Amino acid sequence: MRFLIILAALALAAVVIVLIVYAIGGAGASASAPPGSSRWETRTESDGGVTTVVVRRVTLNAAGEQVAETGRQIVATIPDGDPEWEARYQEAMAQARTRVATLEVESD
Repeated sequence: MRFLIILAALALAAVVIVLIVYAIGGAGASASAPPGSSRWETRTESDGGVTTVVVRRVTLNAAGEQVAETGRQIVATIPDGDPEWEARYQEAMAQARTRVATLEVESD
């Protein structure tokens, strides 16, 4: 029985240590992007009565802020007056998220 209590205490201590490491900076280190890194992301743009869903590749600075758009793919253009706008938009965003996942895997 003592062995199980000691084992549980060690497991709890390990969890606490991991949480402290993440709180101090372990997780923050992965959140900041290295200078010049890039990622694919979805974006919605509205202009001239048309909503456009795009997937774009952006370059980031050291703070993780976008500094340039280096690639762009249009997933769908939807007229704002379309009676099926909501359904078409949801479908386009689903396609865009799938495309981002695929492009990120291919980039690695």
